[in-house]
Amino acid sequence: MKKSVLAILFALFSISSFGQFSKYFTEETLRLDYTHVGDAKNEFYYLDELIAEPYWGGSKTQLIDNFKYGNYFFEVYDKASGILIYSRGYSSLFAEWQTTLEAKNLSKSFEETVIFPMPQNPVIVKLYSRSWKGKLEKQVEYNIDPKDYFIKRGLKMNYPVYQALIQGDPAEKVDIVILPDGYTKEEMDLFIADCDKFAKVLFEYHPYSEYKDRFNISGVLAPSEESGADIPKENIWRNTLLGSSFYTFDSERYCMTTENKSVRDVAANVPYDQIYILVNTEKYGGGAIFNYYNISVNSNKQAGKIFIHELGHGFAGLADEYYDNSTSYNDFYNLTIEPWEPNITTLVDFDSKWGHLIADSIPIPTPDSTVYNSTMGVFEGGGYSAKGIYRPRKDCLMNTFKEDTFCDACSEAIIKMINFYSK
Repeated sequence: MKKSVLAILFALFSISSFGQFSKYFTEETLRLDYTHVGDAKNEFYYLDELIAEPYWGGSKTQLIDNFKYGNYFFEVYDKASGILIYSRGYSSLFAEWQTTLEAKNLSKSFEETVIFPMPQNPVIVKLYSRSWKGKLEKQVEYNIDPKDYFIKRGLKMNYPVYQALIQGDPAEKVDIVILPDGYTKEEMDLFIADCDKFAKVLFEYHPYSEYKDRFNISGVLAPSEESGADIPKENIWRNTLLGSSFYTFDSERYCMTTENKSVRDVAANVPYDQIYILVNTEKYGGGAIFNYYNISVNSNKQAGKIFIHELGHGFAGLADEYYDNSTSYNDFYNLTIEPWEPNITTLVDFDSKWGHLIADSIPIPTPDSTVYNSTMGVFEGGGYSAKGIYRPRKDCLMNTFKEDTFCDACSEAIIKMINFYSK
């Protein structure tokens, strides 16, 4: 009886949520492109353009984001009633760049985007930035009328789509769009094979393996003029569609792109929740930023694990759990507050993290001893810092690739995000 009542309540909630969607939105996407400008201590937002894209791939029930993950957050309000009708958290390359030494001496600009279902009526969009003290502070707001004839319409880059795994309505699935970079026209068959390969690899890892039916995976057949990616230190420059480059922030293995508008233009060919860029190279590298994009190489011997690791960042908001000197960041985390990522802690508010997954007999912090090698605990070192930040297990796919598993805290975060997009 109890299960029946819960099922009825869930059904009624779903009907109500779908009603909210149809009340405020259409089946299209409204894309707001802006330029994020600043240095280590300052930031400014400049509106670029509004674009109406043909597909909405997100949930129609989970319209309000209660995770509050990300360095940034945006809200969409119905202008007439003042009701909050949509929100999402996200991060960006600009936020990472602000922690580099270069940002102390130079101002730069980065392309950024937020997307939301196309509103039926005028809305107010508010953009927030997370301060060093962890507070989301409003930076700018825009009044948008969906009937504005200056909103651009149609696909800027129209390409065929390969359906690697389509299992249902995009509104009820996690929709991953895979974009090729550095694949020429003659290498599109290779890209299709890589889409199939990575769709297979994804479900070889827990917890994705238990939720395969919750995913749609598509690839956009968008060729580049040349194969490979930029490697600046070796004076290698490739003419590719999305501009992927190693040595991002002067870190050799950090392969990213600053050409956000091109990425979004290609992704718009399908409904999507997550963008994944595959780079056609054997060189080790990749990267990902929460609700921004994921990127990894296609043919390195570690390509499968890179793919899984980076999706942990972009999809579930997981932090890196390693703490070596391979990154270019300085003071990435404020050790006096709790970080927003679900798999690291400063112990400031550990009760909000993975304490419920630890046995009562495990000491906190947990000693770096072989006794606790496979145990959930609180181990010092993580988030690029050897001291003051703690991780859930001695090793995990968000730390090294020595093992083939996520720790329980990372798995729990991934499952919560799968449910958010697919229920």
